[in-house]
Amino acid sequence: MAVDTMTTGRRELAAHEMPALLRLSEALRRLVDWVGRTGSWLFLPMIVITVWDVVARKLVWIQIFMVEHFGRVFESTLLQELEWHFHTGLFALVLGYGYIWNTHVRVDLVREHLSFRKKAWLEFIGLTFFLIPYTLCVIYFASIYAFDSWSINEISASTVGLTHRWIIKTVLAAGLVMALIAGISVWLQVVILLWGPQDIRFPLMTIEWPEEEGSKIEGKERIDLTRAEDQLVVRARQMGHLSDETMSDTATQSPDRKD
Repeated sequence: MAVDTMTTGRRELAAHEMPALLRLSEALRRLVDWVGRTGSWLFLPMIVITVWDVVARKLVWIQIFMVEHFGRVFESTLLQELEWHFHTGLFALVLGYGYIWNTHVRVDLVREHLSFRKKAWLEFIGLTFFLIPYTLCVIYFASIYAFDSWSINEISASTVGLTHRWIIKTVLAAGLVMALIAGISVWLQVVILLWGPQDIRFPLMTIEWPEEEGSKIEGKERIDLTRAEDQLVVRARQMGHLSDETMSDTATQSPDRKD
């Protein structure tokens, strides 16, 4: 594939050289990244609660003992509701994170065959007319949903379920806000690509520079195993356990060599 002329002759920008819109985009990206990384820790209590609930339901005497001595928080209904509350929180808080790292679901039947500039245009149109307006609409109704839940002090439909149902509904709305911020962050970046200075280069979130195309998969760097350095050798070098001569001999050995 020919290199798009739109990308040639660009120079990498230092942090202080970035245009104001690009700095704003980066600040929003960092916020979404932090929320996503923090929210991802919800998988730990979710797993612990799920495993405990499954075990306790099979060994009923354990559940009876825990309820009698430590309270109703160990009742099966509460545990099951906590499971889906944590699952909802985990899903909501990493929505934006998935987008800024390009790990969201994307069907590239058309997009993968487009030039760099057309991909930028497609991203701009999708964000301007679909992602941002739709997310704003859902945030509006989700906020009403959470406020109404708080105003009536909504509890679980089960008489032995969780109280304060507004908390999880607020978390859902907050996750959608993070998805909106992620969309705005990418939108600002795409605007710079299309109408900003054409001699600058900066890290992209949802598009790859033509010369880097295929070097990543789902937002992560693709590793070429035929060229990758042996990580055991790298670690040994860092710890000073290998001499330069030993490392040189190891590096020159064929990977399919048989003794």
